[in-house]
Amino acid sequence: MTSAELAVALQNLDSDSRKALLLEILPDLAREALQDQAFLLRLFPVFLELLQQSGLDPQHLLQMAGLISTSDSAGLRGL
Repeated sequence: MTSAELAVALQNLDSDSRKALLLEILPDLAREALQDQAFLLRLFPVFLELLQQSGLDPQHLLQMAGLISTSDSAGLRGL
C-alpha cells in the first residue's frame, strides 16, 4: 500500500477510529522518530502548529507533562 492509499484509507475512518489508531500506533512510530534527530527537527514545527491550532497553551502543556512525569516516577503510569 502506498502512502497516498494509506492516507485515503485513514481519512475514510470515522473520528473515533482515527483517534484509537493514533493511540495504538503513535508510541511505536514516535520511538523510531525520536532516534532520528533530523526528522525530529522537521516534526517539531508540525507539532507546535497543531498545538497552536488547538488553542492549547504551551505552558499548560508543560504543566501537564510535569504531572505525568511525576506520576510515572511514582509508579503510577497507566492508571
